[in-house]
Amino acid sequence: MQQFDVAVIGAGFAGIYMLYRLRQQGLQAQVFEAGAGLGGTWFWNRYPGARCDIPSMQYSYQFSEELQQEWEWQEKYATQPEILAYAEHVVERFGLGDGIRFNARVKAARYDEGSRLWTLAIDGPEQKGQKGQKGQQGQQEQEECQARYVVAATGCLSVPNYPEIPGMADFAGPVHHTGRWPQAGVDFAGKRVAVIGTGSSAIQSLPIIAQAAKAVTVFQRTPNYSVPAHNAPLDPAYAQDIKARYREYRQQNWQQGFGADFRQNDQSALSASGEERQKEYEARWAEGGLGFLGAFNDLVVNREANDTARAFVAGKIRDQVADPALAGKLTPATPIGCKRLCVDTGYYDAFNQPHVTLVDLNEAPIEAMDAGGITAGGRRHEADLLVLATGFDAMTGALTRIDITGRGGRKLKDKWADGPRAYLGLATCGFPNLFMVTGPGSPSVLSNMLPSIEQHVEWIADCIQHLNDGQHQAIEAEEGAEDAWVAHVNDLAGATIFPSCNSWYLGSNVKGKKRVFMPYLGVPPYVEKCREVV
Repeated sequence: MQQFDVAVIGAGFAGIYMLYRLRQQGLQAQVFEAGAGLGGTWFWNRYPGARCDIPSMQYSYQFSEELQQEWEWQEKYATQPEILAYAEHVVERFGLGDGIRFNARVKAARYDEGSRLWTLAIDGPEQKGQKGQKGQQGQQEQEECQARYVVAATGCLSVPNYPEIPGMADFAGPVHHTGRWPQAGVDFAGKRVAVIGTGSSAIQSLPIIAQAAKAVTVFQRTPNYSVPAHNAPLDPAYAQDIKARYREYRQQNWQQGFGADFRQNDQSALSASGEERQKEYEARWAEGGLGFLGAFNDLVVNREANDTARAFVAGKIRDQVADPALAGKLTPATPIGCKRLCVDTGYYDAFNQPHVTLVDLNEAPIEAMDAGGITAGGRRHEADLLVLATGFDAMTGALTRIDITGRGGRKLKDKWADGPRAYLGLATCGFPNLFMVTGPGSPSVLSNMLPSIEQHVEWIADCIQHLNDGQHQAIEAEEGAEDAWVAHVNDLAGATIFPSCNSWYLGSNVKGKKRVFMPYLGVPPYVEKCREVV
């Protein structure tokens, strides 16, 4: 059985940097990746229009000054292929490829209290039956390895959430989840396409799908807010200006609530006049992007202030959608920002096209599927191809799908049955030497993910170094500290608009999942807490 100092699960940006740091410390580390290539979420999410909603000059590593100076981003918001190429470049540049195994899914991890080692069970590539053995199903190679430490770099949005629809298995056409998009792409030409869901992936892909498809029917349960991206080729002068002061720029961003350059306006929306609010919202709309929520300092903590932003965006939806009744269906009734704010290019305008139809599932719920379509509210909608834009089992899904067993035989999925319990999103009591990158209870999805990943990786690497230097065998979170942190996370959220709607922040999109707010609000106080712990 192979033994490593550290086993890392996942070869996205977290796993890549984790491997780099561990090698810098002289440790023997191995990354196990279920997919056939690098990139994590950017490997799997290849749907048309997929791109980051954080500007490319910010959504990048900063651990290497040479790397951030030499890489040239092409657009304001990087596309999935460009982000994937960046990940591949990093691995090649730092010679990390030989430390990553692909098509290697970690199925189980078991902690032994005697040896203080983790044993991982890994499924390898499927082996097809030998020629001539008709009907024999492929089998997967299975193996085990051991490691002193395990780092779960499994990603926050990596496990697709599939809807349960009667008859879906009978559908005769292709079915593609946006989170598991075929590498070869999908041909929509002349097809009648059904899209289930109106979250970020649907909002990004719909305008492109509509360009080629014969007809598109969008099935919407809950509308989402979206602001324009105003994407464009990256201005070389702007990129050069940022690079000339990258260190200072990064530090300034890290002091912002979301750890990103959202140009936070430290003024209350309620203290501004109506004219001032309108001017600020118009400026933010013209600029585009998630910085819209930085227009005033109380949009996420005061419902009345939030209503001013919500009314503004509702007006913009009415301006873009020609049919008033349809515009009403596309306008959320929830506070803006309580669900992930989306960034789009032409989403609302797509509904002005005669071959694009919206089905409001509140009025006409899906009843069944058959070989050639979907029946909703008693009406059948024909389809040749089905797109599932139904999101993810966020924050916890990738971890609870691994059979993780800690001290005393306790299963992680059992411990988290009533919601995830973790200390700082880095560790969980009862599971020694198991670390999480951007786990529940950390800013993660409510921050710029790349700097958050780096902060976590560096904390974990430093912790492992401290343990090894002091010849300590194990570390785990204290139960009391964990309980207090979980309560603190939810107390913070309770003072905001975030729990006021059902979102994947709370796990509300997954059937049977306990409704608990999972990310932490506020990068600077979180980082300071991590320093205090050290």
